[in-house]
Amino acid sequence: MGTTFCKEARCRVSDPSNPRTHELVGEDPRSGCANCGDEFKLGCEHYPRKVRHIYHSQHPLTLINRSDETGIAILERDKCNWCGGDLSNMFYRCSICGFCLDLHCFLKNPSPTITNPKSHHHPLLFFPRPFLLPCDACGLVNISEPVYTCFQCHYVVHQSCIDLPREIKITRHPHRLSYTPFSPPDYSTCQICYKSVDIKYGQYSCDHEGCSYVAHSKCATHEKVWDGNELEWEPDDTNETEDIAPFEKVSVGVIKYFCHEHHLKLHSYDRVRDADKQCEACILPMEYSRDFYTCMQCDFYLHQVCASLPRKFCHASHQHPLFLDPSPPNDDKYCSTCVREFSGFQYKCSRDDCQTTAPNFKVDIRCILVPDISTYKCHVHPLFINTCFSRGDTFYCNGCKRSRKDQMSRLECTLCEFILCYFCATLPDEVYYKHSEHPLSLCYGDEDVDDTYWCETCEKMIDPTRWFYTSTKWCITIHIGCILGTTMYMKHGFTYREGNDNLEIVRNSSNSRPICCRCAKRCQDLVYYKHQEMSFCSTECSRNYRIRHKALPLLDSHFLGRVSATVKQWL
Repeated sequence: MGTTFCKEARCRVSDPSNPRTHELVGEDPRSGCANCGDEFKLGCEHYPRKVRHIYHSQHPLTLINRSDETGIAILERDKCNWCGGDLSNMFYRCSICGFCLDLHCFLKNPSPTITNPKSHHHPLLFFPRPFLLPCDACGLVNISEPVYTCFQCHYVVHQSCIDLPREIKITRHPHRLSYTPFSPPDYSTCQICYKSVDIKYGQYSCDHEGCSYVAHSKCATHEKVWDGNELEWEPDDTNETEDIAPFEKVSVGVIKYFCHEHHLKLHSYDRVRDADKQCEACILPMEYSRDFYTCMQCDFYLHQVCASLPRKFCHASHQHPLFLDPSPPNDDKYCSTCVREFSGFQYKCSRDDCQTTAPNFKVDIRCILVPDISTYKCHVHPLFINTCFSRGDTFYCNGCKRSRKDQMSRLECTLCEFILCYFCATLPDEVYYKHSEHPLSLCYGDEDVDDTYWCETCEKMIDPTRWFYTSTKWCITIHIGCILGTTMYMKHGFTYREGNDNLEIVRNSSNSRPICCRCAKRCQDLVYYKHQEMSFCSTECSRNYRIRHKALPLLDSHFLGRVSATVKQWL
C-alpha cells in the first residue's frame, strides 16, 4: 500500500526564495506536480528533480530512475563517484560530465566552512573530493565521509571527528581517558581492539602516572564502548571510594552477605557431605570451588569467589556500569551475552537510556568473570572481548563450528582470525560425571584424528573434530550437550512465570525419569520443568506445548529461534 501524502506540499524543485506548492495525488503511482509539471514516483517527492550539491558544485545534478525511460544509457558497472558504491535504481547524475551520486551520499550535505571547530584553532574548509588519506584525528580512511581541511596547518579531519570529546570514561578502564593528537613512542597497542596505534594520529590515553592505557579514537568512542558523556568540565570522582563491598566481615571465616539475613561461614568442600549443594549465585555445584560459604541457619550457599564479587561491576561487555541483582530473573531468564537460561544472580544495567541499544541487558555470573583479555587452552594467542560490531553481523565460531548471529559480545584473537562465541568461551574446563571418580576435561577436537568415539550417555558417535568432554584414564567420552544439557544453570525449587503460567523447576533425581509431554522422551537433565501435572525436559518443549494448546501467547519467533539454536548447538 502506498504512502498517503498531504494535499499541499512544497515543490522542492522551485526556487526557495519563491517557493511554490504542488498537489500530490495520494495513491497514484505517478504523481504529477500541478505547478512545475514534474512527475514523481510515489515516495520520491522528497528528492528534487534537479539540484546543486556540494559534492559536485560545478554542475547541476538530475534525479535518475532506472525504471523510467529517460533516454540516458546507464551501464550496469556505473558506481557512485563519491563513495565508489554500486548505484541503485535511483541516483543523481550530471548530464555534462557524467558524475553520479547515490541517494545515501546525496543526503549528506556538509557545510562549506566550519568557522570555530572544536578540534582545531583555525577555520576548516570542506574538501570537495573523496579523500584517500588517513584522517588526522582517527587515522582511518573513509572515502564516503565528508572531509574538512586546514591548508595553513596541513590538517585533515573527517566531519564526524571534528567534535570528538576531550575527556571520556569507559568501563574497560578505571581512569578517565583524554584525547591527544599524537602519542609518545612507547604507546603501541589499542587496549580495545588490540591492534597497533599509529603515534602520528589522534587517540585516547590515560594521564595517570604509571598508566600506559591507550585506545584508537574510533574504538574509544564506539557506541558500545563509550556511554556518550563528555567529561571535560565535570569533576573527576575516580578517586572517590564507593561502598560496593558485597559483605561485612563478622569474625574469622564468618561474614554477613548483603542480601541474606543470616551469617555465612566458610567451609571446605567435602564430596560426601556437599555433593547436592548449589551456589545461589552461579548455580554450579559446590565441587567447582574448594572453599564456599554456607548459611549457619538455612540452606544458602555461595562459592567464595561468587561471594566476593562487587555489587557494582564495570565490564567490557557493556558500556555502562552493571549492578548485582541477587533476585533471579523472572520473565526473561536468558543471559544477554551467552544466551543461556539461568536462575542465579545477575548483573544488570539500570540506565534508562540503555533500553534503545541493549534493552534489559543482564549478565550471569559465569559470563561476568570473563576478563577483558585472557588465554584459552583452545588457542595459542590471547583472546579479547569485542563488542564493536553490529548484532546483525554473522561470524564463524571456531568452538561450536557454527555461523553465529544476533550476538552482543564475542571473543577474538589479538593476532589472527580466531573467534569464540560467549557460549563456547564460558564452557567449564572440567565437569563432574556421576559414573567417574575424577572430573572430565574439555577436549577441543583434532582435525587429524581418525579414531572413533562414542558418547557414554546417548551412545551416538562423537565427531572428533568438535569439542567434547573426556577422561582418558577412564576411557569416557561424552557430548557437551549430553553432560551439560540445557538446564545446567537452572536451580531446582525455583518457580518463574512464563506468559500466564507458572513453571516449577524440579530436581530430576528419581530412578524413573519423567517423560516430556511435548517430545515424548525421558527428561535427561539434572532438573526438569513442571506445569500443573505436566512435565517438560526443557523450556522450549514447555513453550511449544503450550503454544500449540493455546495456553501461551505467541512470542517473538526471531528470539525463540535464536535461543533454540544456541541451546541445541551441542546436542
